[in-house]
Amino acid sequence: MTSQSHEPLNREQMAWRAAQDLKEGDYVNLGIGIPTLAASYVPPGREVIFHSENGILGMGPKPEPGKEDPYMVDAGKNLTTLVAGGCFVHHADAFLMIRGGHLDVSLLGAFEVSASGDLANWTTEDPAFPPGVGGAMDLAVGARAIRVIMEHTSKKGEPRILKACTYPLTAANCVKRIYTNLAVIDVTPKGLVVLEMIPGMTLEKLQALTEPPLQLAPDWKVLAPPVAPKARAA
Repeated sequence: MTSQSHEPLNREQMAWRAAQDLKEGDYVNLGIGIPTLAASYVPPGREVIFHSENGILGMGPKPEPGKEDPYMVDAGKNLTTLVAGGCFVHHADAFLMIRGGHLDVSLLGAFEVSASGDLANWTTEDPAFPPGVGGAMDLAVGARAIRVIMEHTSKKGEPRILKACTYPLTAANCVKRIYTNLAVIDVTPKGLVVLEMIPGMTLEKLQALTEPPLQLAPDWKVLAPPVAPKARAA
């Protein structure tokens, strides 16, 4: 059953949508926040190998109730699982995998993304909100494809996809695709191209919430994930 609502996607639906684009055999790092949820929504029968910078290769979905292991956590300290054949590695080796160019995709959260794919996701320069660089700078230059999952606007309703980022950059010109609660957008040499929009959304409405110009893909689709995405078993 697909959603008929015109409401923005929730966190699980955003993660589900991003997971659908992961290919068989991809090695994927998941950033803190919404991206970590993607490990639970890979289509059945598709093998995607999830990497966590704290030293896991073969990270699985979130544990089922009653089967949690307090010592099994991802980079965001969320409880996780290990798939059959998965392994633990030293923290330094996990970063060697990133820096050596061995990851196909990195799904990251962001505060802002620019029209040219600049990424700002480590600080808002707010003294009350401590910065957290983590491994994002390594991932932004080490993974073959950087994709971002984030809310389309701030809590104040201000655009988070901008002509130029206002926060300090994590890396420049690295983001290739943006998944928001309203749309799926590709960053291309010719500008931002809208691939999908939620039911009831129009390009004009989306443009009002986005600072740089948007183009609608000729073959754009309606973004309608399951109302309650079914998570794969741990």
